[in-house]
Amino acid sequence: MARRDAGLKRRASFAKHLVIMAKSPVLGRVKRRLGGEIGDVAALRFYRSCLSHTALRLARDPRWRTVLAVAPDRDLAERFWPSRRSVGRLPQGEGDLGRRMQRLFARLPPGPTIIIGSDIPAIRPVHVVDAFRRLGRADAVLGPAPDGGYWLIGLKRTPKVLRPFAGVRWSGPHAFADTLANLKGKRVAEAAMLGDVDTEKDLRLERASAERLISSGNMPRQ
Repeated sequence: MARRDAGLKRRASFAKHLVIMAKSPVLGRVKRRLGGEIGDVAALRFYRSCLSHTALRLARDPRWRTVLAVAPDRDLAERFWPSRRSVGRLPQGEGDLGRRMQRLFARLPPGPTIIIGSDIPAIRPVHVVDAFRRLGRADAVLGPAPDGGYWLIGLKRTPKVLRPFAGVRWSGPHAFADTLANLKGKRVAEAAMLGDVDTEKDLRLERASAERLISSGNMPRQ
């Protein structure tokens, strides 16, 4: 019996982890480029709804453990996040995007880990399932975005945590290529291409998903 319990604990300790990078949904703090084109209130409504949809829908899936990585750290306990009963929270910490993601990969318990953004209207659980499946046969998985960046990155984290973010040029057309170059010599799988929403043009391209989110209301309170 003791041996069986030890085996169960070992399997639980290597559970899959899904991390959603999230900024505090505060007027003028999120989607500022989009807000300059469609107005800050409309941009905030989009982001609140997209974050809520992403966190709550994906957190319900029992095939992984979901956590919000929150920025700024001081807002970790604010009431505008989904309830802790539905999804856990961690602070992102300081530094550029690469440093923050590297810290999360290093901090979480053992097990394959995928990090995604919170502004991807078309994301569905099937995309995460597929990415974890691909990661099972690789050292890393990347989900490309149409603008040259990526909406998803996953690392197996065994036998050690890879460090793929050195020198990556963020917020531009080179992020995917730079990260891929840092993973040279490793087995890298490619997940589906999905787009995030930074501009009004992006919003038009993702219209079917984005309009449904905007009309769905604001984030639930605790």
